[in-house]
Amino acid sequence: MKINGNEIRPGNVIEHKGGLWAAVKVQSVKPGKGGAYAQVELKNLIDSTKLNERFRSSESVEKVRVDTKDFQFLFENDGMLTFMDNENYEQIELARDFIGERAAFLQEGMAVTLELWEEKPIGINLPEQVTLEITETEPTIKGQTAASSYKPAVLENGVRTMVPPFVTVGEKIVIDTTEVTYIKRAD
Repeated sequence: MKINGNEIRPGNVIEHKGGLWAAVKVQSVKPGKGGAYAQVELKNLIDSTKLNERFRSSESVEKVRVDTKDFQFLFENDGMLTFMDNENYEQIELARDFIGERAAFLQEGMAVTLELWEEKPIGINLPEQVTLEITETEPTIKGQTAASSYKPAVLENGVRTMVPPFVTVGEKIVIDTTEVTYIKRAD
């Protein structure tokens, strides 16, 4: 499907210079002289290289339709992550590098969504929030206000984050997987 260069939005997948690119950031620029354009930061979905490109409204680009499919994370073995298709129970293995740092948030049985292009995985969406236990943090200091400062903490998966001063070791908290930030105490 062809779209104008100024219609590109973050998350769109486009075909450009013979490759598949995902729009990461899009900024509309209206210079004092000349026509308006979209400054787009693109990430190659095959080799993860980045590219900054200008698209004018008069240019058209090919928007690629990406299929999404629900999978369940099963386990990790030697740097390979195994997922099961929820429809036909077929298993697929992906390298841990495919997911990157967010792989630390994968938990057995977790539902994820894989983005597929021509049956080949090109992206993955994890749940926005996960519940994890705090394994290490500084003790609470009496009289310290919750509004002023956060303290460092280590979660059960080894990820470091900042938590409010009232949170202690052994508590379960809800974490945002994209920003790796504290949201609230788990119920």
